[in-house]
Amino acid sequence: MKSKTKEILEAVQNGSMSVEDALLKIKTEPFEDIGYAKIDHHRKIRQGVAEVIYGGGKTADQMLGIIESMKRHGQDTILITRLSKEDASRIAEIYPMNYNPLARVAVLGELPKPSGIGKIVVATGGTSDIPVAEEAALTAEAMGNEVTRLYDVGVAGIHRLLSHNEDVMTASVIIAIAGMEGALASVIGGLADCPVIAVPTSVGYGASFGGISALLSMLNSCASGVSVVNIDNGFGAGYLASMINHMEAKK
Repeated sequence: MKSKTKEILEAVQNGSMSVEDALLKIKTEPFEDIGYAKIDHHRKIRQGVAEVIYGGGKTADQMLGIIESMKRHGQDTILITRLSKEDASRIAEIYPMNYNPLARVAVLGELPKPSGIGKIVVATGGTSDIPVAEEAALTAEAMGNEVTRLYDVGVAGIHRLLSHNEDVMTASVIIAIAGMEGALASVIGGLADCPVIAVPTSVGYGASFGGISALLSMLNSCASGVSVVNIDNGFGAGYLASMINHMEAKK
């Protein structure tokens, strides 16, 4: 992924930015301490993606303070995950946002245009997995990716997945999200020629142990090229997929 630092240096090289302005951008304080939070304003320079707000456990007032700091430092698109409907309503009184109550994700500002090398496919075993899938999809879109959603294509009716064979075969990265026994990741891993990120969900009856059964199944997948994130971690999967979809050769 092209880092902000590289963009600044290229701007100096082609004459569109002065050395003084470039130095100012790089030297701007790396984080701001607002008492209850230290906002990492250099994250986009280091990693290519700006800091994201995890809404769980934070009050609306705390998040408003963090948002203010981010905006003051020029962050155009702000992603908030695990945000309750009540806190979303409170924040929206001050900062307009697009809020998805199913995913509990909010996006402040415009979504960036897709800049990845290809598309990310987000597939779920069942409809009950969609909240986690939407967290993954919205995260990827907020980080500049084209996303194709394939919902309810689990192994109980595998013909549903096979009817989307072209989407599977043309993806740059696939996020496979499933609960129960978590078999979807292995099936997709045996079909696709790209990295597959498996997300176990807490969907299932008692013996699924809140997603542990799916987690262990995905970790034991016999399909090569399958990696696994934590239970219900749609954000982590969307973030990793974006990094893969923005990879460039380092010379």
